[in-house]
Amino acid sequence: MGRHLRGIGSLLSGGLIVAGMLAIDARAQNQSVQLPTDIPNIRHNIGQSVVPYFEGWIRNADGTLDMVFGYFNRNYVQEFAIPAGPNNKVEPGAVDQGRPTYFLPRRQRYVYRVRVPADFGDKEVVWTITANGRTEKAYGKLIPAQEITERVIMTNGNFDPGLDDPNMPPSIKIAPLASVTPGTPVTLTALVTDDGLPKPRLVAPAAPKPTAPGGFGAQVNSSATPTPRGLTVTWLQYSGPAKVTFANTGAIPVSNGQAMTTATFTAPGAYKLIASAVDPGRLSTNVALTVQVMK
Repeated sequence: MGRHLRGIGSLLSGGLIVAGMLAIDARAQNQSVQLPTDIPNIRHNIGQSVVPYFEGWIRNADGTLDMVFGYFNRNYVQEFAIPAGPNNKVEPGAVDQGRPTYFLPRRQRYVYRVRVPADFGDKEVVWTITANGRTEKAYGKLIPAQEITERVIMTNGNFDPGLDDPNMPPSIKIAPLASVTPGTPVTLTALVTDDGLPKPRLVAPAAPKPTAPGGFGAQVNSSATPTPRGLTVTWLQYSGPAKVTFANTGAIPVSNGQAMTTATFTAPGAYKLIASAVDPGRLSTNVALTVQVMK
């Protein structure tokens, strides 16, 4: 009797296994079934939010402390002019605390500081940004593990070479501008000096992208002559009522102590630009330029 029942159980178990396999096969042939798939990364040109980031905090020589922030515009194309107010606010404090009001695509690091007193304690600074109907916040607190140094910021977070590093950051100043009107390019001249450390390194040119059908199998030329990477200057729009278009969107080589480009302002108003001089060791110095565009 027991062997008979065990035999029936084995038949039932085997039948269930076969039935399950048939069901899986049927679902696999059904185009509407949701099977695991490879989901590629989606690049959003517009429609996404702007996320403020707390980068860390710095001790100042006078005992005060700087909360350091950056932001991440999750769009690849869309830019935002968000004035100080309910959609771009820092708390606690006054309505306008000098934060960025123009947000470029993607990640911009170490662009904004909020100074707090030495006795700030366990309070926090909150930066709130609302873009495309979505509100994002960054919370800055004096957590010991998040303490950073000026040297970290000078290297854009790449490394802290320590106090024994002989390399000093470059110095930069901007030549005075002529009158600026909307739609007319104005020349920006950065005057840069440096200690020459480290010596410029040879950097191979970027390899061209594959051009074969489907993007596969194309050969690239890796024997191109390397070029030295020396002092460069980059420009960033920090604030303003409308977009500023720079003739050079990347790093501009410094030649004979100068790096020149042009900028075109599309609307009248007050703008703030940031110029950054970077040496071959990736130490950088920033300088702000305020531009009043006349009507």
